[in-house]
Amino acid sequence: MDLLPDAAPLATKLQNTLIQYHGIRDCEWRVAKKTKDATVWRKPSEEFSGYLYKAQGVVEDVTNRIVDHIRPGPYRLHWDSLMTTMDIMETFEENCCVMRYTTAGQLWNIIAPREFVDFSYTTSYEDGLLTCGISLDFGEARPSFVRGFNHPCGWFCVPLKDYPCHSLLTGYIQTELRGMLPQSAVDTAMSSTLANFYSDLKKALKA
Repeated sequence: MDLLPDAAPLATKLQNTLIQYHGIRDCEWRVAKKTKDATVWRKPSEEFSGYLYKAQGVVEDVTNRIVDHIRPGPYRLHWDSLMTTMDIMETFEENCCVMRYTTAGQLWNIIAPREFVDFSYTTSYEDGLLTCGISLDFGEARPSFVRGFNHPCGWFCVPLKDYPCHSLLTGYIQTELRGMLPQSAVDTAMSSTLANFYSDLKKALKA
């Protein structure tokens, strides 16, 4: 079995990468999808041949509670319609772990179910939080799943200055689904998945 990475330097590098994405100028992004809950942009990824997606929307709740619903833990499986299983494989500290999870098929199963093994790290950022992750080549892929790979991904969640009970949630996602897939199908699925993420999250927080 592959060895797990040293958590501390990986966490620092991951955090720095996400902060770098957060500083990308607006003019470099192109709108991919817009709904009442969120706007999704994209730009070519520097990590692989697909896109880096940016999603942003205001969520009516406090930062800590929102991030608790996003990061690995008991909440995520209950509301995220795309995630079908999640196991914490290794815990380094309270805010740092390795998880294995599976996702449902998409686009009438043109995109078959996927499995991911991700290193996850949550830390403070400005007045809020950053929860971020990156896939690891760790463990054997289960036979009924294609093993996907998340390049550096993360969610910044900060309270709105004038409305502290509302938070601005900004995500950066670049998922390499792998397998033989038409790029157009991947792009459609990614934009829709990110927009749905916001509407599902809002419903869960109100429940």
